Amino acid sequence: MLRIVISTSNEHKVKEIREVLHKFDVEVISKNNIGLDHIEVEEDGQTLEENAIKKAKELWKHTGGIVIADDTGLFVKYLKGDPGVHSSRYAGEHATDSENNTLLLKNMINVSEKDRTAFFKTVIVVIDTQTRLHLSEGICYGKIGFEQKGEYGFGYDSLFIVDNIGKTFAQMSNEEKNNLSHRGKALSKLEKVLTEILHETNNSQ
Repeated sequence: MLRIVISTSNEHKVKEIREVLHKFDVEVISKNNIGLDHIEVEEDGQTLEENAIKKAKELWKHTGGIVIADDTGLFVKYLKGDPGVHSSRYAGEHATDSENNTLLLKNMINVSEKDRTAFFKTVIVVIDTQTRLHLSEGICYGKIGFEQKGEYGFGYDSLFIVDNIGKTFAQMSNEEKNNLSHRGKALSKLEKVLTEILHETNNSQ
């Protein structure tokens, strides 16, 4: 079975990607699962694309196989696009999800519902065994809630209310989230490319 290594230590993210790619006959694992948890890339790019490419290239150097890296940002209109590319470290370099959510709520105090619009964007980069880069992006629109709701998910999921759904990602099942989320959309766009990559790789072995 072919293996795809994900450039993340976040097992929640690995689980989401694994579930979206379940239709492929592949093993989806994190870099931690193969002893590469020491690989840390400084996400100093000005865009999600730059960061995702940088992470994918670094992981590929250590594996030479099929790798996937993503970078995701929450862009809040009232905050002029913040936290954006700094979403995972909004409250500091090693901030927890709880600290990031607390700061976001603090910065949105007394902001009316109509001004709480936001969107999530994910950029996914796949590098195949021939070092070719394949990019995809997904966007999900919504708004920032006044309080955290839901018990599932991670990151800002408990604050992000999806447009036309009325629930946060943290109130959804994994299947429902994957059908609506930015990451799920980006992965779905890559299905044709992944099919071709896996076909080529299998035939070359």
